[in-house]
Amino acid sequence: MKKSLVTLLMTFISLVSLESTACTVMLVTRGASADGSVMISHSNDGFGSDPNLSYVPAREHGPEEQRPVYPSAAALGDLPELDCYSFPHLVAPELSDDYNYPGRPHTKAIGSIPQVSHTYAYLDADYPVMNEHGLMLAECTDLSARLPEVGLKPEGGIFYSSELGRVALERCTNARDAVKLMGALIDSYGLWGTAESLIVADKNEGWIFEMQPCEKGGGGFWIAERIPDGHFFIAANQLRIRAIRPDDENQLYNPKLPEQLIAAKWAVHTKSGQIDWSLSLQGREYVHPYYSLRRVWRAFDRVAPSKGFAPKVQNWSSTQYPLSVKPDRLLTAADLMQLHRDYYQDTAFDKSQSSLAGLYGSPYHYGSEKGERAILTAKSSYTVITQTGGRLAQNLAWFSVNAAGENPYLPLTVAPVPEALKLADRERYDASKLYWISSQVSALVHGYYKIMQPLVKQALQESEDNSRRLVEENHQLDQDAFNAVLSDNVNATLKKWQDLYVRMLLEYNLGAGIKYDDEVKYKTPKSY
Repeated sequence: MKKSLVTLLMTFISLVSLESTACTVMLVTRGASADGSVMISHSNDGFGSDPNLSYVPAREHGPEEQRPVYPSAAALGDLPELDCYSFPHLVAPELSDDYNYPGRPHTKAIGSIPQVSHTYAYLDADYPVMNEHGLMLAECTDLSARLPEVGLKPEGGIFYSSELGRVALERCTNARDAVKLMGALIDSYGLWGTAESLIVADKNEGWIFEMQPCEKGGGGFWIAERIPDGHFFIAANQLRIRAIRPDDENQLYNPKLPEQLIAAKWAVHTKSGQIDWSLSLQGREYVHPYYSLRRVWRAFDRVAPSKGFAPKVQNWSSTQYPLSVKPDRLLTAADLMQLHRDYYQDTAFDKSQSSLAGLYGSPYHYGSEKGERAILTAKSSYTVITQTGGRLAQNLAWFSVNAAGENPYLPLTVAPVPEALKLADRERYDASKLYWISSQVSALVHGYYKIMQPLVKQALQESEDNSRRLVEENHQLDQDAFNAVLSDNVNATLKKWQDLYVRMLLEYNLGAGIKYDDEVKYKTPKSY
């Protein structure tokens, strides 16, 4: 690659690395999925964040060992005094070779908890993904809760949601136990950062777990609710749980939560006398009345159009959209992939038709986006869809680097990560890393969207069809053999995307390959 092209690509990345806009997460329960698996998804929407996937192996630990608790720049930004940055999100080779970045200072722990004798293997990224037992997590930040930000304090909480999730994956085999463990950690060690939502799921059930730090930093507010089997759920940077229901087995929370909210003078009661969690925490929209709820509407409308949900609501606290819906048909991983590529196309809210649309009908917006946002965003560093149970013999994590609109979902299992998907350096171009090849393709597509997107759409279809075929034909293999097949698929996709980039350059270099409609008439101005 010529130096000038590398420089152009680096410039493109720096220009769009302007803002973190948080995430979209979804859950498909086993009764709502076509193959009986439980599926969750997470788009990590923040430019400049870590695009890499990591594998943390299972380990044995001594009786006196402590488990370090690390900070995260995903919470409130970089913390140089702790050598904590957006990229890489963690430098800790003592935990995994995939956290080893020679020459970079090791991330400093902000506290510790007693270690357990054995920890499970898991996949990790900016936020934890899935462990060897099929316990899955997905995160989104709730941007406008009571206390948008609670920083690290000397006597304050030590847990941010990402570290809570990692401890859960290390120690738990099912979702209910993970919720209880994370709640106990909040009660004992406290939260910092922002209000957060986690989807916590296993092969049998899925929960939404919501949390809010306390102003002084100690403890925290938290609640979890089980999503009914046969339902679909989405969260989009806004708290979703409403009434706190005592003695309901489908909710878990600190028994002191109601009195905590009353003592803080935050509690808002419903007409029936219950405390409304979302109203109490002021889980409003962020920067625009439809920053969050429009995404909820869009996903519900696509999976359950028969419900006829309206795209507009009275206000942020509307109960017009339920916590979850039963889809009109059983859903697949491919359906989640398409939802994460949605920009309200073919609706009145089509992002490619808005005043912020990019060149050639691009749906991507840059800079400080103060309008409603779509599920698809240029700011994604990765999207991951995990699934377990049902007819699957192996747990799967479908990983897509950068925005899913131009990048294929690649199936992986909880095993060592292929070289192409880990340890990519944002500051050093490396053609062996899918992140960089993906960035090249994306840079071209974003400049000539409607012209180049058909080529990419075809390549996506071919890649994902092939991946599904490989999974179907090989998922009964033992894990090592299955992982070898999936790793070969990653390498083949890297080569395919390298070839796609070259093809796009050859066909459309500097716009030379753009063909105009013959019916377009150009008029010479009468005067200058």
